[in-house]
This record gives sequence, structure tokens and C-alpha cells, in this order.
Amino acid sequence: MDSHNGEADDLPPPPPLNACIEPLKSEETKKLLKPKRALIPRKGFGKKGQQIRLVTNHFKVSLKNTDEFFYHYYVNLKYEDDTPVGKGAGRSVIEKLQQTYATELANKDFAYDGEKSLFTIGALPQNINEFTVVVEDVSTGKTPANGSPGNDSPPGSDRKRVRRPYNTKTYKVELSFAAKIPMNAIAHALKGQESEHTQEAIRVIDIILRQHSANQGCLLVRQSFFHNNPSNFVELGGGVMGCRGFHSSFRATQSGLSLNIDVSTTMIVQPGPVINFLLANQKVDNPNKIDWQKAKRSLKNLRIKITPTNAVNKIVGLSDRPCRETMFTLKRRNDDNGDSEEISVYDHFVKNRGIELKYSADFPCINVGKQKRPSYFPIELCTLVSLQRYTKSLTTLQRSSLVEKSRQKPQERMSVLSDVLKRSNYDSEPMLKACGISIAKSFTEVDGRVLQAPKLKAGNGEDIFTRNGRWNFNNKRLIKASSVDKWAVVNFSARCNVRDLVRDLIKCGGMKGINVEPPFDAFEENPSMRRAPAVRRVEEMFEQVKTKLPGAPKFLLCILAERKNSDIYGPWKKKCLAEFGIVTQCVAPPPRVNDQYLTNVLLKINAKLGGLNSILQVESSPAMPLISKVPTMILGMDVSHGSPGQSGVPSIAAVVSSREWPLISKYRASVRSQSAKMEMIDSLFKPQGTDDNGLIRECLIDFYTSSGKRKPDQIIIFRDGVSESQFSQVLNIELDQIIEACKFLDEKWDPKFTLIVAQKNHHTKFFIPGAPDNVPPGTVVDNKVCHPRNYDFYMCSHAGMIGTTRPTHYHILHDEIGFNPDDLQELVHSLSYVYQRSTTAISVVAPICYAHLAAAQVGQFIKFDEMSETSSSHGEHTSAGSVPVQELPRLHDKVRSSMFFC
Repeated sequence: MDSHNGEADDLPPPPPLNACIEPLKSEETKKLLKPKRALIPRKGFGKKGQQIRLVTNHFKVSLKNTDEFFYHYYVNLKYEDDTPVGKGAGRSVIEKLQQTYATELANKDFAYDGEKSLFTIGALPQNINEFTVVVEDVSTGKTPANGSPGNDSPPGSDRKRVRRPYNTKTYKVELSFAAKIPMNAIAHALKGQESEHTQEAIRVIDIILRQHSANQGCLLVRQSFFHNNPSNFVELGGGVMGCRGFHSSFRATQSGLSLNIDVSTTMIVQPGPVINFLLANQKVDNPNKIDWQKAKRSLKNLRIKITPTNAVNKIVGLSDRPCRETMFTLKRRNDDNGDSEEISVYDHFVKNRGIELKYSADFPCINVGKQKRPSYFPIELCTLVSLQRYTKSLTTLQRSSLVEKSRQKPQERMSVLSDVLKRSNYDSEPMLKACGISIAKSFTEVDGRVLQAPKLKAGNGEDIFTRNGRWNFNNKRLIKASSVDKWAVVNFSARCNVRDLVRDLIKCGGMKGINVEPPFDAFEENPSMRRAPAVRRVEEMFEQVKTKLPGAPKFLLCILAERKNSDIYGPWKKKCLAEFGIVTQCVAPPPRVNDQYLTNVLLKINAKLGGLNSILQVESSPAMPLISKVPTMILGMDVSHGSPGQSGVPSIAAVVSSREWPLISKYRASVRSQSAKMEMIDSLFKPQGTDDNGLIRECLIDFYTSSGKRKPDQIIIFRDGVSESQFSQVLNIELDQIIEACKFLDEKWDPKFTLIVAQKNHHTKFFIPGAPDNVPPGTVVDNKVCHPRNYDFYMCSHAGMIGTTRPTHYHILHDEIGFNPDDLQELVHSLSYVYQRSTTAISVVAPICYAHLAAAQVGQFIKFDEMSETSSSHGEHTSAGSVPVQELPRLHDKVRSSMFFC
């Protein structure tokens, strides 16, 4: 019985408590009663560094102060027979509603999100508004294939439906009042007084922007908009195109409300004849070579236009037989006896409809009806509609082609953005006008500071001098060189002169201080295995290694034929790291191997074998504010997901932790799989009886054993990949789990925490006015475009060599350690210089980069995509947590604490 039905009062009183029994104070109740942590406010501004004047792609928005309210209505759309309406029909129905019932709706303008929410300025006349709307049906599967009701019925379609004059559809629309949002919530937020309405109010004006673009026929992807203009399309191969558009959203900042506009790219399916898409997608030159099972998967749910009627339908599937053999029953309309004949789809179109078909006869038909009641069309009459998102993951080649074709130098990007703002014509949008919003035409000026690069140490106490975020090891030794002994080479059919490669590695290693002994042996793959499945090839190679080596090797150098996407990589890493605990390095050497290539390979090998390439000078002295004096552990946490089109692929959580305090350059990683698309890490603390199988316990124990039996009294957490709406969960759920993992080890132990979120997935960019270059490495901005209340800053720690530098946006959610702004920004900057794989500063702190690498590598141990291949590629997602998750193999004890991910 629900209390809101007024029946709760009739319930009997609870039974009296037995005097001897004490009420239970469950752990759960304690948790519920615990006050939630709130995001900390800004502690001030940084002062270190050289001042630099910058502009940013934020455009100032002026707001008329208003006492008006946005009214939020819940939209319920149904067909006449009360069945719910699928995605995509909403906008045309609401538009028609507005035209038909303008007076009843008090002539209000709507801001509609395309799904369940509609907003107005001021209230509609009624709280619940019910209407019937009739829409002319131009573009759905219900359109008769021949476009005219007088002809014979199209293949497989329903005759009654065809007889209705003008294809119209009737909808029932119900708008019911949900909430009222004060517009002045935005003005309050700008003064730093956020209320629960702030995000809602900004969401409404973002929806107005979306609607403005939807009305211009754009493809909408969250807050990004893509026009149907072929000059914005670039070929990526495989039937996929990159489509350039722009992102635009409102942000509350220290200097007021601003409109953030940026260039954005999405992937779309190549528009045009279906057969051309399939040839490109399957990389074949002749339709006879098309794999139709594969074609069925890649076409499912895509929209096509059918000639000669130009009806737009969604592809449901393909016929099992070719067009000339796919039969259906054709009922003769004018025949009073109700006679019917069996005819093939091919004959129907060629003979009855007089349409010439050149190549469809021997290929399957396209079904746009239902599985049980198909409606078939020959493939050459079907054309893929433009602006359909491609949601499968891109191949390495497609991805590099996309990056190359969508990068823009800073000056080019600035002029494109100014142009976009002019063309968008937001000033004409009636709802923005009604909110009293007007948008400035010029980029916002901000004050940046360029921090000095941290000093680095190499071997023999030598200093490394960095220039523009880069350095090298020419004539220098590594600070802690490991020795490469008890090792061997395996070659998986790569064209490579193994003897020369080994000779060069030994020589180059010697110059860097690494003692590389001659390998025990070099194993060549048996040529007969080349075509075998990857797992078999790896097994076979290991058999060779086991039979010929006197004992287990410490290190294996593995030569692969492909630089990227080798199917050997995952099974090989699993075999070495999970089953045998052998450190391994995969290489795919270029035809000419130079010194720089060899040095890069040796940097990775040295780190994996427990060495260190360079460290910060403040680590060696140790002189890091707040970190060198008290045992401090640094964590990097990240969750990586399958591509949007894969529904069953588990997400992979990785936690990387520093070791051997007072170092902050040495790390180890733990990795677990979890439910698909789940962003919160669910395995930080996993108590089972007296044990904890969580990720954090492993990190804590390793820190303790590697740091002279000291527990960390301070823990700095860098968390990647969460949006602002999830900050509270990270701060209250994940941080709680980490604290519980500490308490589980020692109830009295109370470390201090600092929690920082790093975001790369945002649209703020910085430019040097009037200069063609990117901002210099070490640039930090903590004013004007930062949050009006919360503690955040942007940092460009790396040198942007191509395109426009994307800063990392750091948000400090919690800080018990008590850093001042300068020390915190210096720490973040320094952590971009401790990445052992390269001799450049990187764009985000190293522990987060390592977490990405660890998740990606261990994620390849299992071939997850087999589960996902059956899922359709276009827009069918399963909900998080609906599939039991396949566990990842654990790393072998011998390599568990190594930097295997380097």
C-alpha cells in the first residue's frame, strides 16, 4: 500500500518492542545517517609562473535579471491505440502540436529535448494537457512502397494500411507539469551561490540550443551539432566518414555565464547506395564477394530512402534468399474473386512496376517491415540516408585518419569558431530572447601563468635539461639501470634481422648503462603455423621456448609483424604475465632501426624490469612540499569501456599506485573487469569474511612492503573519466570504499586524503592572441573560465606539436592534506614529467596514463568482442549490470608489482 494513496493511516501500529531485545543499529543505517561530503570551495589562486595573456573559446553571455520561471512538463507520447511511440518521432509531433493548438497553449514557445522533457517560460494554461495530433507520415516504415493506394499491394505489406488516403498518423500527447525552475538560479550561481536549480536551469538553455540546431536539420550528439553538408565529411575508409560539426553549451564561470563553442567530430555511415556502403565496409571490389551475414549486422537499424517514392524506412534485416527467389503472395485489387498469385520480389518490380533492375536479382532483398511480416525491396532501390551515426569502434587506421583529417592549427580553429557563432544566429532564437540572453562576438580574455619545468636527474648524478617539454638521453645514463639477463627472443613470422636487432640493443643498452647480455636463443615461428589461430600460435611458441631453455626466462623480447592490432598481442601478454610471470616487450621494428627507436624500446624494458629512467630532482633530494616528509601514496584510477556499439563488453577498472616512497615515479597496477558501461569502480573494497579481495588492499600492502614497512599517512587520488554529475558519487561512494579498505587493514589507521578528478573530455581551449603557436607547456589557468565556487584549474603540461592543445581540467573535490594552490599545481605539473615511456612531458598526470595502459593491456587478455558481435551496431545498448561479467585473469606474483604496462 502506498502512503500517497492516503491508505497509510489505516495500517496497524507496529508490535511493541520486547524489553530484552536491543534495537539493531545496522551498519547500513549508520551509513545512511553519515553526512554526505560536499565539494570543497576554491582555496585561492596560484601565483607562481610567468604571466601570459590568452584568449579562450568562451563567449560572454549577458543575462537580464528576471523573476520568470521555466516550467518543466513531462511528455507522454502514444499512438491512437495507446501503444508507446519509439524514439525519433517526438520532434515532428511536438512541432505539429504547437501549430495545431497554439491558442490552447497560450502561444508559448517550447524547448523540447526530443524525448520526455519539455520546457516553457511561464506556465501552460493547465497542469495536465491532453491533445490529439495528426501528423502526415512522410518517413516511416508504414509508407506504402509504391506511394499510391490505387495500385497492387507492395510485397509483404498490409493492405488495410495502404488503403488509407494520405498517410497520416494520429498521436495522443500528454504534457503533465513536473517542476518549476527559477531563471534567477543562473544569476545566483554566477555569484557562487549554487542551488539545486542551477544545473537544471542551465540544462534548459542548453536544450534551447539543441532545439535551435534540430530545427536546422542537424544531427545532434549530446551538445554537438552536425549539418548535412558534404563539405564537412571526410572519408575514413570502411564505409565510415568523419563529420565535422561544432559543440556549444552554456557554462557558469567566475566571470559570468559563457557560451563554450568548439569544433567537434563524429563518425557517420557513408550515405548513398547500400551496395556501395557494403563494398567499402567489407573492403571488397565486387558485390559477389559480400559476406551477407556480416552485411545484415552492419545494416541493421540504419535508415534508407527507397526509390521511386523517396519513403524513408529503417532496415530490419535481409531476405534469406536472393531477390529473384524471394516470393510473396500478391493479391489482385480489382479482382472480385480475391485471386492472388505467388510472385518473386524481382518479377514484381520489373514486370508489374516497370522498374529496371540491373544487379539486384542475385542478392538478398532489404526488409523494412517486421520480422514476421516482411516488406522487401531490391537492394539497388535503397540508398542510405545522410547523417547516421556510426557507433562501432574504429580500426587503428580509421582512427589515425580521423585524427589527421580533423586536426586544426590554433589560428584556423579560432576563425572557424568565430564563423560558427556568426552563422548560428542565436540572437534570433525567440526563447533565448525571452530569457534575456545575448551572446558576445569575441573570445574571452584570460590570464595564464607558465610554470617552470621541473628539474630531472639522470644516472651519475647528472641533470637533464628540458626544453619546451622535451629532453633526451644523448650521452647520458639512466638513473637506475636494470640488467637484461636470462632472456630470449621470439619472432612471430616478422621480416626482421634478429641478429642485427639484438646486436644494436646490446650496444645501445651499454651506452645507457643497461647491461644487456647475449640472449639464450632466438626462436623463429614454424612457417606452417602462420595461418593458425593466435592462441594456437602462442601455445606452439611457448612449447619451443620451454623445451629449449634450461629454466624459465626472466625476459622475452617478442617480435610481431604488425605494429598495431596484432591478434598475437593479447594471448602473448596473457601467457607471459598471467600464466608464467615473465616480463615481456613486444616490438614491430621498422625497416631501418635507429638509435632513437632502440632507446625508446630500452626505456620501456628498463622500467618493466624494475629500473628507473629519470626522476625529479625533488624526489632525489627529497624536497616535495607535504609529500617528502610524510609517507604518501599516489593513486591513478580509471575505467575504460567498450565502444558505444558494443553492448556486452565488460568495462575495465584499473588502479595504479605509487611505491618505494619517497619516490613518485614508480608505480604498479591492479585491474578488474566490471559491468559494461559502469563508470563507478565497484571492486575497490571487496570484503569476504576476514579477507578483502579489493583493488585498494593490494595497493596498500605493496606500498607498505616497498616503502620500508611504512603505511601511507597521506593518499592522493587522481580519478579520470568522470563527469561533473558523478563527482558526488566519487567523493562519497568511491572514497568511502577506499577508507573502508584502509580501516579493514587497521581500524586505528586514519590517513588523510586529497581527491582530484582529471578531465580531458571537455571543450575549453586556450589560444595566444595573434600568434600561430600553441600555448607553451606548463600553462595553467585558474581564473575567469573556471568554476565560480568549486576548486578547479586547467593545465597544458605538454607541448602541442600538431593541432590545438587540449588542456586537462583538474577538479579538487577534497583536500585533507592541505595543499596551497601553487604546491598542488606544481605537483600536477611534476607528475606529467615522470612518465617512464617517453622523454616528453605528457598531457595528464602519469598515474592516470598508466591506469589507461594497464586497463588496455589486461583487457586484451580475453577476447571480449565475441560476445558483442551479435549485438547490433546501431544504438541498442544493454543496461549496466545486466550481464554476468567475465573475470580477467590475475597477474602472476612475479610481475604483479612491476610496471608491466610501460
